[in-house]
Amino acid sequence: MAKTAEKRSGWVGRQQWQQLLFAHWPASEANLREKIPPEFKIDTFEGKSWIGVVPFVMSAVRFRGLPPLPGVSNFLELNLRTYVTYRGNPGVYFFSLDANQPIAVWAARLFFHLPYFRSRMRLEFENHSIHYRSHRAHSGQTDARFDCTYRGQGAIETTAGDLTEWLTERYCFFTKAPSGAIYRGDIFHNKWPLQAAEAEFHVNAIASSAGIRVADVPPLLHYSENLDVKVWKMRRVDR
Repeated sequence: MAKTAEKRSGWVGRQQWQQLLFAHWPASEANLREKIPPEFKIDTFEGKSWIGVVPFVMSAVRFRGLPPLPGVSNFLELNLRTYVTYRGNPGVYFFSLDANQPIAVWAARLFFHLPYFRSRMRLEFENHSIHYRSHRAHSGQTDARFDCTYRGQGAIETTAGDLTEWLTERYCFFTKAPSGAIYRGDIFHNKWPLQAAEAEFHVNAIASSAGIRVADVPPLLHYSENLDVKVWKMRRVDR
């Protein structure tokens, strides 16, 4: 899938993902099934479904051939995601995407049919760690808070077919628009430069705010400092 995206022409934008934490927990498949459109099949690894909470910095967002726009192209983002397949193709399904850039939230909701929400967010570097805070402030939406300190601990290698690669090496996402149409968004990037990670979750109500239950176990943690990403135009795939 990644090689196909890499060779295909027509990418429309580019962006960088920085200071990113992957925090994953096993989750109840029955609970997820209640929250995900029936068109999508829940993807599992060795019989388990997973939920990911992913805070990071979105930077240098720009359209192809254009420079980043000052004041718009850099912002914080926090994703709540799981993994699905659609017509046999694996991808990401987002329950929520919080961001502190109102224009980005507006554009993503309108053009990408994704559940973006405006949030008050803050990132600070403290004693070689990243302190990341988010408080949803989107009108009419459930209060959702996140407060976490995390750090990378050194590079790791993944093996084809292992759980870490299965969770992270995903090159498209699926979403269902209010009209009922199914859309696919493709991306391409080199293999994730991952590190082992430590994290302290001071407040973590992102999943519970969406009615998602995760297993009461320590999360699987990974960190990445920087990744360059190409983005393709959304395409309708249900017809």
